[in-house]
Amino acid sequence: MKIICIGRNYVEHARELNNPLPEAPVFFMKPDTSLVIRNRPFFYPEFSKDIHYETELVIKISKNGKHIQEKFAHTYYDEIGLGIDFTARDIQSKCKEKGLPWEVAKAFDHSAPISKFIKLDELQHKDDIRFYLELNGVKVQDGSSTLMIFSVDHIISYLSQFVTLKMGDLIFTGTPAGVGPVKINDHLVGYIEDKKMLDFRVK
Repeated sequence: MKIICIGRNYVEHARELNNPLPEAPVFFMKPDTSLVIRNRPFFYPEFSKDIHYETELVIKISKNGKHIQEKFAHTYYDEIGLGIDFTARDIQSKCKEKGLPWEVAKAFDHSAPISKFIKLDELQHKDDIRFYLELNGVKVQDGSSTLMIFSVDHIISYLSQFVTLKMGDLIFTGTPAGVGPVKINDHLVGYIEDKKMLDFRVK
């Protein structure tokens, strides 16, 4: 099982981090040890002092595919979840300054809390999937699948040119504006439409 994450897929998020808009999907990987399931706590790692939340829609691949045409990409997933791409922003900034890869800031253990998955058919608006995150009771991120620079179908088609997608693979599809730091004892609650998907604390 692979965890593939798309970066800079929302215009306002790219701007808030002073990143140029991509001409093609930007992706990186997280290992399976990054997953946190069943609303277990996220334990703040000792190697960073600036961990940021990034809330994302997550697609689960339902069958194997390679060189998938975009018009057929919708047949490769039927479930969606919500995830947090925790990022060690201080470490990422140092890597960027040196022109180095920044997996160390993204792919550390427990950096990807993830919700249960629900069928797309359960959603009211499959073409406009709203999601948001509350931090200590305050809404800090509010996004929609319609605001993505690259659609899910385009992402699947693009990724499959480089890596074979397999059943059970997860694709984090990018985060909207509003990312920010967490601290110990923070409470994060995430929703897709009106469905509570994530509810956990930082320890």
